[in-house]
Amino acid sequence: MITLKPAATPHTVAAPSARLPPNAGAWSRLVSLVRFLSQTEVHTYAFSVAANAILSLFPFILVMWTVERRAFHSPAMETVLGDMLRYFLPAHQDFVVKNMGILAHARGKVQLISFATLLISTTGVFLPLEVALNRVWGVTKNRPYLVNQILAFGLAFLVGLLALFSIAFTAAQNRLLSIIFLGRTQNFAFGLLAHAVLCLSAAIFSIGIFFLIYWVLPNRKLPVAAVLPTAVVTGLLWELAKTIYVFALPWLDLESAYGPFSVSVSLMIWAFLTGLILLAGAHMSATRHALGLAHEADLEETREAGNRD
Repeated sequence: MITLKPAATPHTVAAPSARLPPNAGAWSRLVSLVRFLSQTEVHTYAFSVAANAILSLFPFILVMWTVERRAFHSPAMETVLGDMLRYFLPAHQDFVVKNMGILAHARGKVQLISFATLLISTTGVFLPLEVALNRVWGVTKNRPYLVNQILAFGLAFLVGLLALFSIAFTAAQNRLLSIIFLGRTQNFAFGLLAHAVLCLSAAIFSIGIFFLIYWVLPNRKLPVAAVLPTAVVTGLLWELAKTIYVFALPWLDLESAYGPFSVSVSLMIWAFLTGLILLAGAHMSATRHALGLAHEADLEETREAGNRD
């Protein structure tokens, strides 16, 4: 059994995910992942992220809607934002889109409150994520509080830019498709292609968010190659998990148990599952990186032994 230590990082120890033999197969990795996800701390982090994600979700939507309406003056981008919300949200999509659109028409105070709430709640999302990712990567020292605040604001800004890019890209592609179809947008072929563009844009957005979190949040330098493949896989698995969750929602029958609060409950459950998926991806990334280092170390030992002989 080999325990690896990340190199040249003063506040790191061997990550729990690295405690696997260098030749660990898929089954050993799966068992390690299940053990990781069964830990109480992992569920605590996921619940904390879920609660703060719900607090920040609606202010974020409102800020994005306001920016598109008042800065870009683009009805097409507003339409795409509504479509993306319907795509991303697991339930009650029309209810959320309708009410967010109404709130976006309000002036002054509502937008200021939403922006202030977003600034406060983003810290609550990213701070427990940093602690969890530090634990996954074996980092023993978290960032100072002020640095955490700045980092959270920066990540929120980057996520906003990524969202705007995805929305603008989708709106531009829809416009191009409209030109190609000579304005005949009410047909099956146009709808199919437009939905494909929306799915592609949403997948890029999801993968981009996972990559930013995996790469930026841990309090240690990580090579892009260590996190990018995992971000792609996690983003696609997240899309698959959302499809399964949407299919399972009618069987859960949350409305019977929670009545009008079923909207919040369905979003909270999905946010919690998203947190678990995110942390599972981080664990896989750390395991993959550690096993790669172990393999390189074994090759180096073999070469040195050959040179001595």
